[in-house]
Amino acid sequence: MNTLRLAAIQFTYVNKAFWRNPVSAFFTFVFPLMFLVIFTALLGHNDVRIGSRRVDLSTYYVAAMACFAVISACFNNIAMSITFQREEGILKRLNGTPLPAPSYLAARVLHAVFVSVILVILTVAFGHALYHAAIPTGVPLLQFIVAFLVGSATFCALGLALSGTIPNADATPAVVNAVALPAEFLSGIFIAFGNDTPSWILWFARILPVRHFALCVQAALVGTTFSWWDVLIVAAWGLGGMLIAIRYFRWDPRQS
Repeated sequence: MNTLRLAAIQFTYVNKAFWRNPVSAFFTFVFPLMFLVIFTALLGHNDVRIGSRRVDLSTYYVAAMACFAVISACFNNIAMSITFQREEGILKRLNGTPLPAPSYLAARVLHAVFVSVILVILTVAFGHALYHAAIPTGVPLLQFIVAFLVGSATFCALGLALSGTIPNADATPAVVNAVALPAEFLSGIFIAFGNDTPSWILWFARILPVRHFALCVQAALVGTTFSWWDVLIVAAWGLGGMLIAIRYFRWDPRQS
């Protein structure tokens, strides 16, 4: 109970630090909406086949940018912020305080999930207002909530795991983007899959957690078939990320 209470207190500190950097907070919330407007302006007049349905690409990109928002808030944010704090010696100093390590890490994860909740709500509301995207209710909403919680926790775990492999602060943006952007492209986040999509891309997509998370979000926002198998695959990636993070997470700077 004491660990949970300290995590809640630390969460308030993390949240205050986030909002006290208005430029960073502004672009965190603007990027998914900006990309949604750009992609729908360029490609939104067409449609795409998803399973047995054909849906408008503007609706498709509402779901896609909701996925992008979660990945950015959880995976990118966790990997970058943890690495920067490690290399600046902040984690080392924190590890020497009475604050338990699980409380600190839980606070960072909870805040990332909190930000991703706001981002998804904004993206869906924006898409509903401008592109008439559906807002899930009933069973699809419950399925979406479960998929969202599993997905956000998974990408936080993967972000922590990746932070342990980044050699220094200067390499952080390059490494994180080199992992996140190809995975998003190969999972149909930025460009919808069609009949002419190369088979090797589809093969990679079936492995990556981003694709399976995107399918869960599409089921809620586009109306395609929801599969618990997709949720289990995302959860398996989260478990693997957590094990890697436990093994390779570092509190001390790598820089000599």
